[in-house]
Amino acid sequence: MMIKIIIRILGLAAALLALSNFPGSGITVDSIYIAIVVAVIWGVLGLTVRPVLGILTLPINIITFGLFSFIINALLFWLLSTFIAGFHVAGFIPALVGSVVLSIVSFIMHKAF
Repeated sequence: MMIKIIIRILGLAAALLALSNFPGSGITVDSIYIAIVVAVIWGVLGLTVRPVLGILTLPINIITFGLFSFIINALLFWLLSTFIAGFHVAGFIPALVGSVVLSIVSFIMHKAF
């Protein structure tokens, strides 16, 4: 069980490092240590804050057919960059792209392990 969690965290950290090395992405990660910290906190936010925000914004999600959840994820990703030194997101669009990529990688890691 613990090995699966570690593999998922390392997968998210690798995705963050790949995003930061992509030219023009607007996401910078200073080191692999910072990427691992961001991956852990992203997972904790996904388990605690995101469900609460999902319930609070349920009417908007219903009206937009669930597309508002992308906005919530992007805002959480952008908010995460304000708390961690060495991790920077240049704006909302890079935050949206980063959150979508991390969500896809997280989904793949969850299905694979």
